[in-house]
Amino acid sequence: MMIQMKRRFILFLTGLMALTISAQSDRRVQNKPYIDLRPMHFGILVGTHLQDLELENVGPYIMTDADGNVTEQYILCDADKWNPGFSVGVLADFRLSNHFALRFTPTMHFGAKHLTFSNMKQLDAQGRPLQQTQDLKSTYVSLPLDIKFSAPRWNNYRPYIMAGINPTINLTSNDQEMVSLKRYNTMLEVGLGCDFYLPFFKLIPELKFCFGLGSVLDKNHVNELRDANLRAYAGSVSSAQSKMVVLTFYFE
Repeated sequence: MMIQMKRRFILFLTGLMALTISAQSDRRVQNKPYIDLRPMHFGILVGTHLQDLELENVGPYIMTDADGNVTEQYILCDADKWNPGFSVGVLADFRLSNHFALRFTPTMHFGAKHLTFSNMKQLDAQGRPLQQTQDLKSTYVSLPLDIKFSAPRWNNYRPYIMAGINPTINLTSNDQEMVSLKRYNTMLEVGLGCDFYLPFFKLIPELKFCFGLGSVLDKNHVNELRDANLRAYAGSVSSAQSKMVVLTFYFE
């Protein structure tokens, strides 16, 4: 019995020493070891994104045209395509503690959303609803303010999660299009990423999801349309909530 206990003890010490040596050998020379200790640092960002709209349709409704004719309309609108866009901006990072940082990342997003309107009351020769489409181009200036929580650094990697609020300004005007969006909007955003410490700079890929607060649909737009035929399409949507998926690469 005593011999077996000694053997087990020796095996345990051998395994522990092997794990220690393995852990020591896995440690590498750290690039930029003091970069996260600075109270403030700056960078640039580039990336791509997908814009989306979650639309709520009115359903069947009665419409009176300019001649006083009353007709029932039933038009369905859907954002049926995600078109990739381009993002560019700058970064300011303020260190709060060893694990928390406050980030301000003014960014411009250039993109578009594709809308399809299906008129359920007007059918083509094959019996399918007549369709109209609109490419809703959008150029946003976003001013996100985020809290970043980072895990302890391991070698030259440091994963993190983030969350914040993102006020946006829409610079694109859609005066005579079927759907027009409000100029100002606010979004909540959450995401995750990882700091990669390279010899001369820090590279940070990040994926985040943005959700609009409230409707961004300009409901007064239907009264400003000069083409009466487009008013039925503009009036078919009661609300629109914006969403974005953003893949960003930061360089610090």
